[in-house]
Amino acid sequence: QVHLVESGGGLVQAGGSLRLSCAASGRTFSSYTMGWFRQAPGKEREFVAAIRWSGGNTYYADSMKGRFTISRDDARNTVYLQMNSLKSEDTAVYYCNAEGPAETDDGGEINYWGQGTQVTVSS
Repeated sequence: QVHLVESGGGLVQAGGSLRLSCAASGRTFSSYTMGWFRQAPGKEREFVAAIRWSGGNTYYADSMKGRFTISRDDARNTVYLQMNSLKSEDTAVYYCNAEGPAETDDGGEINYWGQGTQVTVSS
């Protein structure tokens, strides 16, 4: 069973940095795309960044480019999100996501989610 555990959130001043971690377990993720999403109070969940486990191709929301970096550690089955130059509007619960092939006869894809870690940026 896929299990995702986020850590590294906390309180930081505007302009500061944090590194979030997502420990993934339950299977081999070579066929998966790992990602980070965030959800602020009263807002919809939005895409932050993603990385394909095989090959390491990365993708970013336009507002994150140049400030956030997603990476992975194969040996630890862990995905990271390095966040620099943090702003008040970055305050949200950050969720780790794993998207991969569904184990069903009709195919398709399935998404797994962690429980989230709170990031609060003070101004």
